[in-house]
Amino acid sequence: MGGMVESLVDSYNDLFIDQRDPRVDGWLFMSSPWPTLFICISYVLIVKVIGPWYMKDRPPFQLRNLLVFYNAAQVIFSTWLFYEFGMGGWFRGYSYRCQPVDYSHNPVAIRMTHASWWYYFSKFTEFFDTFFFVLHKKFEHVSTLHVIHHGCMPLSVWFGVKFTPGGHSTFFGFINTFVHIVMYVYYMLSAMGPQYRRYIWWKKYLTNFQMIQFIMIFGHAFQLCFTECNYPRAFMWWIGGHAVMFFFLFSEFYINAYIKGAARVKKALALDSSFLTKSNGHTNGSIQNGYSKVSNGHLNGHMNGKANGVANGYTNGHANGHANGSINSNGAATQESNGLFVESTEVVEEPFMYSVAPVTGEPHSSSCVTLQQ
Repeated sequence: MGGMVESLVDSYNDLFIDQRDPRVDGWLFMSSPWPTLFICISYVLIVKVIGPWYMKDRPPFQLRNLLVFYNAAQVIFSTWLFYEFGMGGWFRGYSYRCQPVDYSHNPVAIRMTHASWWYYFSKFTEFFDTFFFVLHKKFEHVSTLHVIHHGCMPLSVWFGVKFTPGGHSTFFGFINTFVHIVMYVYYMLSAMGPQYRRYIWWKKYLTNFQMIQFIMIFGHAFQLCFTECNYPRAFMWWIGGHAVMFFFLFSEFYINAYIKGAARVKKALALDSSFLTKSNGHTNGSIQNGYSKVSNGHLNGHMNGKANGVANGYTNGHANGHANGSINSNGAATQESNGLFVESTEVVEEPFMYSVAPVTGEPHSSSCVTLQQ
């Protein structure tokens, strides 16, 4: 037993001490993976357990101004990170086929190392996407996809900063920060109010953009299977595997939200139109028949009244005729019209519920509703 423990300790020291990048020694959270793991677990507990419990009997917070500020700050932060990844290598001749890690203290290599750490730090700031969902009581947005996506990213990026803060794997951060610029612009416009909704018609295409991102990332990573490159293959599988997983998760969301969801809405609208047409047909038919009976009642009444007036006197016949006509008219109203209104109410309510259900029942990401990364 003692030998097994000693072997585990030696393996841990070999991995986290001997194979580390010493340039990140002393940087925040870089000494050990445990603080990052603890924060990730705390995030899951807050958004899935503590937050919903705290908000259960409270009204949603109104945070429009804060949301606009937060999303604007994320746009600026993501733009700066994209620029730093570019100036750290991808704008300076990094190879898209094979790019080893530069572990030197060259200023460009150090710049890429700093960009990698700040990208790691940005994964913590993105937790606020979910915190705002909880404070708004939009618990349907705190989906399994959303929580997995945000909850595992800081720990995943931590390993990259600890061992390979540069080279081939930074393509992931380079592409992802550009996607985040577009994504947080969308969120900012959405938070600014209904008058800006005409500018955010492209939500569906944002999800497409995110899916294309993952294809680019796992395609770029897995090309090392066919290329000799002085780059740790473990990170090829780590990054490529994450991209494949997120691609399929986002694909499932896309299918449910935009393909199946659109089909359900179309079907609901068709049902709604059919029921309303039927209801209007019954209404118009009953009104016409009702008026016909009223007209017939008055006509018969007048005719009978005049005929009876010859024998019994015009005045009594005229009065009896009007009375008979009114009876027929009331009969039409009580039997036909009242019966119709009961039927129409029962029919119209059902398609209204169907037409709402596909919209309110759809999952939403990143925010990530669009989900974020």
